[in-house]
Formats: sequence, structure tokens, C-alpha cells
Amino acid sequence: MDKASADCPYPGCFFCVMKEGNPSKRRASILKFFRELPAQDDDGQVLPISGLWNTAMAHPNDPEFIELGIFECMSALIWKGLKNRRWLSHDQNIYIPYYAAHIIGSYTMNMEEFAESAVHAGVIPPLVELLRGRLTWVEQRVAVRALGHLATYASTFNAVASHGEILELSIQLAMSSLEIVYSHFYQYVDRRLSYHCDLLTRGMGGVEMESRKAEEWASQLQCWSLQLINCFAFKPEFLSTICKPEFLIKLPGMWGGLVNENSPAGIGLLRTICHHKLGRGPVASCPGIIESLCNIARSSDDWQYMAIDCLLWLLQDPSTCHKVIDKAVPALIDLAEISTLGDHKKLGDSIVNVLQECIQSQGPGRSSANNRTKELIEELVNSRQRLKWEKNMPKEDLHIKQAAALVVKLEGNSLFSSGNIAGAASKYSEALALCPVRSKKERVVLYSNRAQCHLLLQQPLAAISDATRALCLHNPLNRHAKSLWRRAQAYDMLGLAKESLLDAILFINECSQSNDPDLSLRQNKVPDYAERLVKKQMRAAWLFREAAIKHGGVHCEGDAGDMYGQETDDSEWETASESDIGNDGRDEMGDDDDDDDDEDESEWKNEDERKDKYDKPLMKDLKHGYNVQLVEEEP
Repeated sequence: MDKASADCPYPGCFFCVMKEGNPSKRRASILKFFRELPAQDDDGQVLPISGLWNTAMAHPNDPEFIELGIFECMSALIWKGLKNRRWLSHDQNIYIPYYAAHIIGSYTMNMEEFAESAVHAGVIPPLVELLRGRLTWVEQRVAVRALGHLATYASTFNAVASHGEILELSIQLAMSSLEIVYSHFYQYVDRRLSYHCDLLTRGMGGVEMESRKAEEWASQLQCWSLQLINCFAFKPEFLSTICKPEFLIKLPGMWGGLVNENSPAGIGLLRTICHHKLGRGPVASCPGIIESLCNIARSSDDWQYMAIDCLLWLLQDPSTCHKVIDKAVPALIDLAEISTLGDHKKLGDSIVNVLQECIQSQGPGRSSANNRTKELIEELVNSRQRLKWEKNMPKEDLHIKQAAALVVKLEGNSLFSSGNIAGAASKYSEALALCPVRSKKERVVLYSNRAQCHLLLQQPLAAISDATRALCLHNPLNRHAKSLWRRAQAYDMLGLAKESLLDAILFINECSQSNDPDLSLRQNKVPDYAERLVKKQMRAAWLFREAAIKHGGVHCEGDAGDMYGQETDDSEWETASESDIGNDGRDEMGDDDDDDDDEDESEWKNEDERKDKYDKPLMKDLKHGYNVQLVEEEP
């Protein structure tokens, strides 16, 4: 460059050039800088690159640097780092390939024309080398991010796809990313590369912050790999490579964790795969995957609709329907009361229509649904018919049915109080048969009460079904606090840590927003019973748990990961099936915020007694006749 500031020690300083007032001189100097930088070996090169990194993140749609050759410059710098290890290890040049790949990704994430310029500048080959792991996982992360952006656009996808190894590398990275980050960084504090620590925390944190950021970056590495694979999955010719059983079976478990909850992750890719007929066959044949889709479909997170779509498409396809119908139908029937889910209008009606068509299409010579599945669908269809009849029924008759249902429910509450849990469940079922279908608030209470009975009877699958039905009927959708808590406990009984964790967190959120004095969190404190379950499930669903078990546990003293990665004495973590469901935290919960039900007025005598009873196993609670009123009554 031509000129530096009078008090700047670096000839041709990039930051001085950026202060140039003459636009034409400024552009000429920047152009020259981009052309000459890769050939220079001066100290301090990382400073302008980090400045460009900041600019790219702040102004990713600004075309100035694109027109002046930033992609050619970044590509050349990555190649230089790959080929010249002596230069890479000098000064702070080790940071430059990371920054260069990140800059490429930032400038290509929104603008297709920028992506086209990047491809023409030759950025793909050096990014592929980073994706191979030629440097470290940190550079892999930004390489897969940039390639994912390039693969998003129709005009640049073929350029990415022409490098056949990209898809295979991305699949391997999606499956191994968590283990790579754990074993190469998280596990041993004293072996962490200093530049990794600096990039993770920007020099603002210690070991604990490094570990937390490493978990976040590991999740991003996996999720961005899945995003890149998803671009290939839209093309049928790549599905045979993607739809390998060893990969498909892992997709439902790739969920991003709490640190990356906004990513559709594995379920998003499964939805794309199931959208194609060529993808549905392998998914339907993969052991365990339908059960996982059913669990996600019942969940209350943002990606619930994706799992529902997968199940519906599998049922609508004659070649896969008979393989999945008996597993998919119970979950979908639980969800048939959903009216609207995001952009999905009349979702429940769509579910009913698909299930009816599925049964009607079951012909001779093909494996048909079992009798229980047919009964469930018939019951669903009958309930829809009941709703039509009720619309023409006189109001007086509806009131009589409501009153009869209330009487039976109160009988169920009485049986529950006396310890006859099975009898109470039977009465709630009888009340549901009487209660008008249109009386949604009352049916929410009945389903939730029956879910509690199923918990006490050690029937977690039935409890999940009833709690899900209550959540689908509730307004707003999926926000009935007691049903969230009961389903969280049922998932815990089945060892489904992620599902239990998400419901427990939603339960706490609902409590914090409730106007009900019994449901609201007193003094902004999370109830002890909820905190215990959340901590337990955070440890069980910890992103690095599988890798930690494989590599011998966590060796980071003082690290936040200790809480999740190391086993503790089981006596400290009683399962919900032993303790939580014995009282459901009912002394903290009380009435629902919609005032549709009312717990028994009796309270625990004092806090010590409450803790005492919480810590006793379920069977002991029942044996000693503790007054654990959990059922809900009308006010």
C-alpha cells in the first residue's frame, strides 16, 4: 500500500487504509492489500484479518470487499496455512485459517451472488481440506459452516456437490463431532491448545467458560454438518449415501442440546429424507427410529411438527405404511386434538384423515394393522362423530352430560384419596366417556388426573399418552403445567432423559409465568423437586456423556462439566418414579392458572414433613396412607 498514518509503525497498514477519505484511493489500496497479503510474511498479519472477521460478521451483505477480492485473499491464506507449517506456527498466524474460513462463511450466508463470487474465487478446495481435518476441529467447524452456506443456493450447490467427498466427510463429522471435541479439547485442561481457548472465550474467561463454549461449539459443529447434509438430501441421487442405517439411527439423538436449541438438527434432516419416497423406505426399516419419531412428535419443542410430518408421510406411502402403522398410530392419536401448530392449520384434522385413509387402504396380502391399532383409530373417528352430534344437541342435554361427568370425576377423586388408584383411573375413564368432546377444559383435567394415576400404577406409557392429550387440548397448546410435570416423570421412568428434561424445563417456565399462587415459583425459586429432576436429566442428557463414558470420564476439575460428566452416588438422585410421583410437588403446585381445577385443600403440615415424604419410595407412600392428593377438582 502506498501510505500509512504518520504515527503508524506499519507501512501499508490496513486500518490506516480504511481511514482514507478519498473513495477511489481507498478502493485501490484495499484491492492491493488483498492481492499482496497472502505473499507477505510480516508479523502482525492476524490483526487485519481479525478486523475483517469483525466487519464480515457486522456487515455480511456489504459488497465492497467482495468486489475487491476478499474471497481470493482468504482462499490463498487457507492454502498457505495448510502448505506452510513454518509460517503457520510463526507469530499468531495459527489464527488466520480459522478467521479466513469464518469470513467466507459470513459473506456467503445471505447473498447468493456473493456465494457465486466465492465459488469463482476457488474457496471450495481449501475449505474441503479443512473439512478433512487437516488442521483441527476448530477449523472444521467454520469450514462446514461455509460449505453449508454455499450448498444452500441452487447456483452454487453443484460446485459443492462436485467434490464427492464432502457428503461423506459431513456424515462422518456429524457422527463423531462430539467425541472429537471432547477428546481433543474438553477432557484434558492441560492439553488444550491456547489459540483454541482464545478463540472460544476471546480472552474473557477461564477453564469453566472454555468448557461451556466448547460444548456450544461442538453442538454447532454437529448441527452445521447436518445442515450441509440436508442440502444434499433434497436431491434424490444422494439419498442412498445418506440413508445408511448406522447414520439414520443416530439422527433423532442429534438434537443440538440446550446450548443450540434453535437448530432443527437431526429431526430436520429426517424430515427432508422422509419427504422423498426413496428416503422413506430406509427410515421405516431402521430399528428404533419410529419410536424416536413418536417421542419427538409428542414433545413440546419447536420441532414437534417435523416429527409429525415424518410419521404422516410414512403412513401415506403404501410401501411404508404397513411397517410403521402399529407404532405410529398411538402417538398420532394422542396428538389428534391439536388444532394449530405453528403454520400447520387444522393439524388434528389432517391426522384423522391420514389415519382413516391408512386403515381403508389396508388390503389383503399386505401386513395390516393389528386389532388394537384399528380399535384406536375407530375410537378416534367415533369421538369426531360425537363432536358433530354434540353441535346439534340441546344445551340442556350437554349440561346434563357435563354434570354427570363431574359426579363421576368426584367419585374418582374420592377413590384416589382413599388410595384406590386403579379405581380412580377407571372413574376418570368413565368421566371422559360422559364428558362432552367440546368441553376441552374439563377433559384436560380428566386426562391429567388419569395420567397421575398411571404414574402411581407404574404405567409410564399410559401416563405419557394421557399427559400428551391434556397438553394438546390445553389453550395455549403444550402449556398445561401439571401435565408437563407428569409427563416429565413418566419419561424419567422410561429413561428418556432428553424428553424428561425438556418437559421439566417447560414446567418450571409455566410455573414462573402463572398467576396462581400455588403454581407460581415462590420468591422466584425453582421448586426443589423440579430442580432435582432437571439436574438429574441434564447430567443424563449431557451432550458429551457418551464420549465421556467412552473415554473414561471427565478430567476437568472445577469444570461445569463435572456435574454432568461424572457419576454420583445414586442415593442423591432418587428417580422420579420413586419420589417425585409420590407427591408431584403438589404443595407447590395447587390450582391451574386457568382456574379449571382445584387440588385438595390439605397441605403438608410443615416443610420437614414434606421433605420426609418426598424422600420415601412410592410404595411406602401408599402403604402408609399418606394424603397425597394430586387430582384436580372444579373450583
